[in-house]
Amino acid sequence: MPTAVRSHAKINLGLYIGAPRPDGFHSLATVYQTLELYDLVTVTARPAAATTLRLTSNDSRVPTDERNTAWKMAVLALEALHCTAEVEIHIEKRLPVQGGLGAGSANAIAALVGLEAELGITQNLGAPGPSHLGTRDSWAAKRLELAAKVGSDVPLFLIGGAVLGQDRGQQVSPLPDFEPVWCVVATPEVGVSTPQAFRDWDSLCAAEGLTAEVSADKLKELSRAYASAFADAIPEGRPGGSSGVLLDEENLAGPKESALVRTGITSWIENDFERVVFPQHPSLAEIKRILSGSGTPEAALHASLSGSGSALFGLYRTRGDAEAARERLRGAGVASQLSHTLPRAKYWREMLLP
Repeated sequence: MPTAVRSHAKINLGLYIGAPRPDGFHSLATVYQTLELYDLVTVTARPAAATTLRLTSNDSRVPTDERNTAWKMAVLALEALHCTAEVEIHIEKRLPVQGGLGAGSANAIAALVGLEAELGITQNLGAPGPSHLGTRDSWAAKRLELAAKVGSDVPLFLIGGAVLGQDRGQQVSPLPDFEPVWCVVATPEVGVSTPQAFRDWDSLCAAEGLTAEVSADKLKELSRAYASAFADAIPEGRPGGSSGVLLDEENLAGPKESALVRTGITSWIENDFERVVFPQHPSLAEIKRILSGSGTPEAALHASLSGSGSALFGLYRTRGDAEAARERLRGAGVASQLSHTLPRAKYWREMLLP
């Protein structure tokens, strides 16, 4: 029977980017936060003498070959497990394509979770039989390794909730969740090229004399600030980071008091991409202003571009505040969706559809 998996979106609560490194990548510090909005990924798989893979989607813009993140993840997982199977993946797109919400990256993890369920991988870990399956701990670490190969923001979806991202974004650590708040995601009909945004960022760094060495210290400081704002992050000894994350009771702890309200984190977090994306797309800066609603009783707790865009989001205390923001967006002809931030426990509890 096919396994249907919710493939949730993410936003970036702040995104600080370093200057280009010698390896061509950029170090960064960010807090990822999953949302209730999702694509639906359905996986059918059965053991076979040789691996075959078929991928379909309701959206013609989604690649259905080896360029797709879900395809890449399925191939890597089967290779790592020394398994061969006939696999079918269908992606029902509900999230914007290339909108800065991590939709493609989330699809990869949803495909992995579906594949594991279809082949009974997690049930067999540590059981008598082929030793290559290993233990839950070793497979958890391997999953993160595979996810990082697919994309820098793929590993965050193996944790969910509030997640600290460092290095290229693939070094992830679970943060204590905050009380869910209302979220409005604006989805303008504007295309933003992430590679171009990075090129523009590199030009800005060169103009301002920012080097990878200088920005490294700032990024470390900001990572510590993030951790402090989220209740000193994770105590020593808890699963997390690049070594792997297990879905145990400790990692599925319930949300704490809203860090957004309690710590005032939204007064200083920023998205560096706004410095290069907004000059190229002034309409996105205007949408952020609309989402913010500054000076009104319904003002957002925080509003920002997500990733490199083009999606933007606003966080609100009440549904009424969020609906007021949506009404302002409608007046400007901008589409939007209403959602909540999604804590870790609920993220995993509701991932698999009954």
